[in-house]
Amino acid sequence: MKDGEAPWALAWGAARLSPRLSRWVEGLPARSATYQSAVDGPLAKSRPARGHRRYTLRRRRVGAVGVWVDQQLLKEKVAEAAFERVAAEHSDKLLLGIGTGTTAECFIRLLPQLKSRIEATVASSERSAALLSELGLPVVDLNSVGPLDVYIDGADEANSQLHLIKGGGAALTREKIVAAASRQFICIADESKRVKTLGAFPLPVEVIPMARSHVARELHALGGQPVWREGVITDNHNLILDVHGMAIEDALAMEARINHITGVVCNGLFAARPADILLLGAPSGVETVLPPSL
Repeated sequence: MKDGEAPWALAWGAARLSPRLSRWVEGLPARSATYQSAVDGPLAKSRPARGHRRYTLRRRRVGAVGVWVDQQLLKEKVAEAAFERVAAEHSDKLLLGIGTGTTAECFIRLLPQLKSRIEATVASSERSAALLSELGLPVVDLNSVGPLDVYIDGADEANSQLHLIKGGGAALTREKIVAAASRQFICIADESKRVKTLGAFPLPVEVIPMARSHVARELHALGGQPVWREGVITDNHNLILDVHGMAIEDALAMEARINHITGVVCNGLFAARPADILLLGAPSGVETVLPPSL
């Protein structure tokens, strides 16, 4: 074992990778995505995609793949728990809201087993809609159905009040709309997403393109360090600013404050509409977390 190499790096050594996973490693981009400062002055430096976990893997770094595989297993485990919960609580004519991201996709891939009970699904992103359609599941526009029975989605961070930070996949606005239109919101995540204080993960803010610099200055005035996620366009044809350096103690107040900035479409705090149930995947099993009032 090399100095500084984690024990699991050997367990996931190149010799032990399946051919399929080996090809996946070969296909990884050599560098992570680059994020650029959104305002002039002291913040005008390019930054790596810090905090955006899915962009941190490097080509041929088997140790990093070991971490990914471990997290993937936890995501699959928590997705199965959510699937079993939905299957047990809904018999037929299910109107299902579907989120975006790797954990949500684990859940999506289980849904063909429940196809006979699903009346329709509403996806929070074009990517999720495409996967649902590929699996033969009915996808409809939210405007064509009434309130959804349940919404399943992941999170980038979650606190004890089930307030969330979401939007690492740039789908925060549609995710918030689908969550608001659902009777129940079940958030699924691995245990690494549970935090005491929100904000270690940079807070995504979707902005109208012409307002990018103005919004960035306002976010800087709130104590954050906004960084333009350069090259990313949302499904709504807008831009994303990721706000670093914020310790968000009052998520409800901060969500409202940022939303009142002219040019902001939506921000990634889910406090006005938090999760109803949080399922956390851990090596020991899946933990069910309810809001403190329950």
